[in-house]
Amino acid sequence: MHEQTVQVKTASGTVEGFTRDGVNRWRSIPYASPPVGRLRYRAPQPVQPWSGVRHCHGFGNCAPQQRMYTLLAPGKYQPMSEDCLTLNVVTPMKKSQEPLPVMVFIHGGGYMLGSSATPIYDGASLARKGCVYVSVNYRLGALGCLELSSLSTPDITIDDNLFLRDLVMALRWVRENIAGFGGDPDNVTIFGESAGGHAVTTLLATPDAKDLFAQAISESPPSGMVRSADIAAEYASRLAAQFGVNEKNTAQALLAARPVDLVHALERLIIEGQKDMLGAFAVGPTYGTDYLPLDPVDAMRSGKANPVPLIVGANADEGRLFTRFLKLLPTTRGAIERLLHQTDPADRHRITSAYPGYPNAAACVRLGADFIFGSSVWQIAQAHSKHAPTYVYRYDFATRTLQLAGMGATHATELFAVFDFYRSRLGMLLTAGVDSRAARKVSDDVQARWLAFADRGVPGADWPPYTSADRAVLVLDRRPRVEFDPHAERRLAWERFSVSSQ
Repeated sequence: MHEQTVQVKTASGTVEGFTRDGVNRWRSIPYASPPVGRLRYRAPQPVQPWSGVRHCHGFGNCAPQQRMYTLLAPGKYQPMSEDCLTLNVVTPMKKSQEPLPVMVFIHGGGYMLGSSATPIYDGASLARKGCVYVSVNYRLGALGCLELSSLSTPDITIDDNLFLRDLVMALRWVRENIAGFGGDPDNVTIFGESAGGHAVTTLLATPDAKDLFAQAISESPPSGMVRSADIAAEYASRLAAQFGVNEKNTAQALLAARPVDLVHALERLIIEGQKDMLGAFAVGPTYGTDYLPLDPVDAMRSGKANPVPLIVGANADEGRLFTRFLKLLPTTRGAIERLLHQTDPADRHRITSAYPGYPNAAACVRLGADFIFGSSVWQIAQAHSKHAPTYVYRYDFATRTLQLAGMGATHATELFAVFDFYRSRLGMLLTAGVDSRAARKVSDDVQARWLAFADRGVPGADWPPYTSADRAVLVLDRRPRVEFDPHAERRLAWERFSVSSQ
C-alpha cells in the first residue's frame, strides 16, 4: 500500500514522516548532536542543521545496552549506538483548529535499558484521541546514567547527570518545534513509567527544566535511584578499578572504551553495589551537583520543585514481576533481612508487622514492592501535595490471564491501559476473549483521564486531589473508586525508613 508522506519544517531542517492508521508519524528525529568521540560524557550539543529533506520513516538506534533488551519483534533487534539522541512524533491525521496538548513519554528500564521504539510505546491511540505524542531516547547506563563527573581531569571534562540534560534538551526541542506539528508548546505534559516515572519526578526538581512542561505523570517511580555526589564518586572509582588504570588515566580510558565493555562493566558494578549495600542503585540521577542541586523529594518538600499538577501512583501487585524476571527487588525473606539488618529493631519490627503473614512468600513480595514503589509514591505525594495539585492512583486491573500466570496487576501492566494495548492483536491474547470488554473499558477510562489531565491539569471530576488530611487514592479497576488512605499501616511503617542511611 502506498503511504502518504507528511513534511514539517523544524528549526534544524525539514523532516518527512508518513501517514498510517489515522495518524502521522515521524521517527528518530535528532534533537541533539550525536554524543560521540570527544562529546562522549559531555552535555548534549545542539543539532547541526541540514539542507533538503530528512527522511524520518524508520527507527534509528537505541542507546547501548544488553542486546536481549533491544528485541522489537521475533528475531528483530534494534541497532545500538551512542548516536541515539532522537525522538518520535505522532499526530492525528486530521488537523485540529486549535493547538493540541503535547504528551512527552520517557521510557523506563532501570536507567540501563529500553527504547522509544518499543512497540507498546507507539502512542497512536493517544494521538487519535486528541494530543501530539512525543517519545524520547536518552543516554543509558554507563554512558549516560552513571555519575562519573568526579573522574574529570584538567584535560577531559565529564559532565554530571547526562541523561537528565538529554531529556531537558529534548523538551527544549519540543518547545521550539512542536507548534509545527500542531502541538501547544505552552501545554506540555511529561509522563513516564518506572525509571521513566522517576525521571519525571527528577525533572520537577531540575532548575533547567522549569518552564518546559505544565503537567507531569509519574507511573510507578522507584525509590533508591537517587544518590549523593559522595556515593556516586564511590561507584565511579569502582568503575575505574575495573579498567585497571590509575585514576589519573581513567577519563581517557572511558573515552576510548567500547560501548559493549561499558555495558558489561556496569553489570558487574550493580552486582557489587547490591552486595555491599552502598545505599543507592548504581545508575540514575545524582543530587548535590550544579545541575541537580537537591534530592528531588527534598526539593518538593521545601517547595523548591516545579509546582505543576502531578499524577503519581503504582500498581496493586508491583512486586510479582520481579519474582520471575529482573530479580532486583528484595522479594524473599533472605533479601529483606539483609536490607533491614542495620535498622533499629523497633523500626524493623514496625515494618515487618505491617505485612500480616511475614515471612510467608506473599507478604515478602508485598514488602519488597512497597520498599521500592509504595514508599516512593507515598513520599512524593506527601511532599508535592503541599505545594501543587497532586492526584494519586493505584492500578488494580488484571485480566484472568495475568492472574492465572501469577502476575496480577504487576509492574508496568498499567501501560497496557495507557497505550490501549488490549485492542492490539497481541493484547487480545492477554484478554482471552472473556476480559476483552472490561480491558477496553479500563483502557478508555485511563486514557480519558490522562488526556484530560494533559489538556486541563485535572484528571476527572471524580478524582479528588491528595492531601495529608484525607489521602484520596483513585483505584483504577473495572469500576473506578476512591479510597482514603488505603494501607495506612504500610504507609506509616516506611515513613521513617531511608535506604540511603543503611
